[in-house]
Amino acid sequence: MVKPSDDSSKKIQKTQSNSFWKETAQTVGLTVLLAFGFRVTVAQAYYLPPSGSMEPTLQNYDRIVVDKLSYRFQPPQRYDIIVFEPTKAVVNGCGLSPEKQKSSLIKRVIGLPGDRVEIKEGTTYINGQPLSEPYVAQAPDYDLPLTTVPSNSYFALGDNRNNSCDGHIWGFVPQQNIIGKASLRFWPLDHFGRIDK
Repeated sequence: MVKPSDDSSKKIQKTQSNSFWKETAQTVGLTVLLAFGFRVTVAQAYYLPPSGSMEPTLQNYDRIVVDKLSYRFQPPQRYDIIVFEPTKAVVNGCGLSPEKQKSSLIKRVIGLPGDRVEIKEGTTYINGQPLSEPYVAQAPDYDLPLTTVPSNSYFALGDNRNNSCDGHIWGFVPQQNIIGKASLRFWPLDHFGRIDK
């Protein structure tokens, strides 16, 4: 039997060491890539800044998971809670500071494309029918003249109607600005669970 020389033994160890680090780097790289891909295309965690606009359904600083995949297969539905990028109308209507302009917003879909929306005497009407809204903090203390939701857009309001800078101020959310649907609250733990309509 031929024994390897010390030099060849060191070369084998060095090759094995290089192979280990190369495989580790590839594994870590693949994991990061998959996590980034998951975050970009499937789901992402968000926290709610202190605005109170979605109370009582969601509280300030809640941590939620946003489903980014569902709307690739079906459009948003009435009562969905959506996360979206602000438009210029939102920025101007709410007077958002430069740092808040980069933040995503969260509201509830009330009007779908083509719907006629009106708010009067504390009641929201869709296509002439009053909307049952057990999730609102209080009935709205403002009126909204009859308006039609444009195609590829949605009318969205906060559940805390009288303390929410929402569609009654700035109009509609274009479909391309919608990031996804709020589907799960994971923090605080005592409120962990699915976000129901």
